[in-house]
Amino acid sequence: MTFAELRVDVVILCCAVTAGIHAALVRSHFEEGTGPGVGFILASLAPAACAVLLTRRPSRLALAATAVVFAGLIVSYLLVLVSGLPVLHPEREAVEALAVWTKVIEAIGLVVAVGCLRRPAAFRAEEIVTT
Repeated sequence: MTFAELRVDVVILCCAVTAGIHAALVRSHFEEGTGPGVGFILASLAPAACAVLLTRRPSRLALAATAVVFAGLIVSYLLVLVSGLPVLHPEREAVEALAVWTKVIEAIGLVVAVGCLRRPAAFRAEEIVTT
């Protein structure tokens, strides 16, 4: 296993963990309303799709998309804490330990994905694509 493969595996693991946590919370967020429930479905499907994409066809584009998803999830949570998100989660939310840990995992995934993108010499698709 190369270092590039290991870094992509870390990003995939972060995607899987955050997708699983969000998916596990879908039901309770639907109890709050349709908007929060749909938001959590999207918050579980997007990183799950990134994990599949990075597993099947790792590429710079897939890493960039994953970085955008992680950044979006982190910013969305910060907005929910500060003011709420119109339609999806209109009420402000209190800080919870599970949410903070989820954001830490997403931040790790974001940093590693961006690190792969910033070092093109260290990350080449042919290094990590296995046949």
